[in-house]
Amino acid sequence: FLDIQMKDMTGFNVLEQITVPKKPLVIFVTAYDEFALKAFDYFAFDYLLKPFKDERFFKSAKNVIDILKHDGHIQFEEKIEGLLKSIQEGKDMFRPSYNNKLPIKTGNKIYFIENQEIKYITASRYYAEIHTDQKKHLLRESLTNLMENLNNGSFIRIHRSTIINLRYIGELINSNYGEIDVKMTDGQLFRISKGYKKEFIQKMGI
Repeated sequence: FLDIQMKDMTGFNVLEQITVPKKPLVIFVTAYDEFALKAFDYFAFDYLLKPFKDERFFKSAKNVIDILKHDGHIQFEEKIEGLLKSIQEGKDMFRPSYNNKLPIKTGNKIYFIENQEIKYITASRYYAEIHTDQKKHLLRESLTNLMENLNNGSFIRIHRSTIINLRYIGELINSNYGEIDVKMTDGQLFRISKGYKKEFIQKMGI
């Protein structure tokens, strides 16, 4: 299992440095957007999209075992070589389309919040309220633009006025008439609107 985005290098850098005759079978762990995931499909890799469930983890492990049983390792090596060649040629299909920090301007200063520290974002008239464990930050920005900057697999919009970080979901509650409420780890409760329900269900794999 190989993460793509690491502190000092990427998972692709790790693969490039492996010099053994046979490349290892790799399951990528990624928070990349849909465009990059289509590229993974093209190269026929298996991958885990963060956050993932135990069932998805075991399914990926089984896929690797099946490949080994049916001598699919050679084909997999060819796909690895194709991926590395594509990266070396300068294609940017695997570059993340988001920043790891969100800039917040206050007065004549700009400070930055780590994306992973954001629990949820709510709209408040012309502002977006950024909620973290430490405090609430105000940002004059639309939720649509914020989603473009936060599109790293961990965030999803569940209402026209609400974006949540999947990492901070505490539980899901099936309400009356098929509606779903999301209870965050801090106890905050949000209802998923009908327009975003299908995407949420697909994202969560439920």
